[in-house]
Amino acid sequence: MNWQAFALTAKLATLTSLILVLMGVPAALWLAFSRRGWKFLIESLVGMPLILPPTVLGFYLLVAFGSGTPLGRWYERLTGGTLAFTFSGLVAASVIYSLPFAVQPMVAGFRGVDERLIAAARTLGAGKWKIYLRIVLPLAWPGLLTGLVLSFAHTVGEFGVVLMVGGNIPGATRTLSIDIYDQVQGLNYAAANQTALVLLLFSYVLLCIVYGVNRRSLLWSGR
Repeated sequence: MNWQAFALTAKLATLTSLILVLMGVPAALWLAFSRRGWKFLIESLVGMPLILPPTVLGFYLLVAFGSGTPLGRWYERLTGGTLAFTFSGLVAASVIYSLPFAVQPMVAGFRGVDERLIAAARTLGAGKWKIYLRIVLPLAWPGLLTGLVLSFAHTVGEFGVVLMVGGNIPGATRTLSIDIYDQVQGLNYAAANQTALVLLLFSYVLLCIVYGVNRRSLLWSGR
């Protein structure tokens, strides 16, 4: 097991999932309750990483992070460095790539809240944000947890976007998925199998948590 790659992957997944929770909750609330006719355009944009090949997304992110773009020049002026082939670039790319895995479960959770409760709160004079904070968020917590867990797990397993944007720099951008690829390229199948088995078990445990929480939530809501 490459413990350096393990620590880097854990750090990347943790930062990405926390950022996605902060960004995803407001976005999911808007997508769940907005009545704008053009909302489907934003929904399609958020869902693009689900069907877009990772190498395509990674290529355009690599171009966007370069010093020849407004974003790249702004970041260089701000930090003195570039986003491409850095850990910061990996975080930014991972947030974009894992966005639908966080937002879509949250949207489903928010839409699953009984509209009668929301209507009753409005009748009693509660404002929009009070309804969100006191009613919608507490009742939709399984969706929030699912979004957090799925975005974390998805980031752990990233390969194409990570390779395109971050390359393969030990201690900086080499994650566990890249390490497995390196081990296979070097015909070190025993080491690759060890790391792959850890990721396999990790993914299974996380999915058990998600499905278990959702099952308990359904049983509780049915009582």
